[in-house]
Amino acid sequence: MTPRTAAALWTAAGLLADHAYDDVLEHGDQHADDAGSWLVFDEFPRITWRQNVVWRRQAARSFDDLSSDLAAGDWPEPRCPAEEMALHLILRYAESAVDDDWASLTGRYADLPEHKDDHNWNMLTEILFQDTDILALFSKRLDGIEDPATDQNRKLGIGDYRPQAWFEWFLNMEPRDTGRPFRR
Repeated sequence: MTPRTAAALWTAAGLLADHAYDDVLEHGDQHADDAGSWLVFDEFPRITWRQNVVWRRQAARSFDDLSSDLAAGDWPEPRCPAEEMALHLILRYAESAVDDDWASLTGRYADLPEHKDDHNWNMLTEILFQDTDILALFSKRLDGIEDPATDQNRKLGIGDYRPQAWFEWFLNMEPRDTGRPFRR
């Protein structure tokens, strides 16, 4: 990952974490919707819109966890479904930040070398994710696919994407420290 790409991802991760914690403070246990009053959680799949404040704080921490990976010089590899969703949003926001020339990136880019592979979002999607199964949760046509007991889920072998399983670590990834704090 190039330094400029890492800076864009880190910037987007921090912004999204801030927005997610703001959603928690502003809306608490209210059900999310697509009416435009939410900053982040309305961009999650509809199956998560009825989750409580505890679930949302954990989801907000997913952005911070990936940001911490980047700050440590590591790749932001998702370790659970919540981090997968967070990383998809981080990539989308980082791409927008670069395309729209966000002022917050200008200062961070000043001392970073340019590279021909800067901002190769498609390559990052290929490298950072084990799969993109979580994106199926956005399709109304596939409602119910999150449940591993359904035929459709078993046929595709996507696993448990019910909201209560979003913070369970993938078996092939090292779990994060369960005692890590919440930023807010």
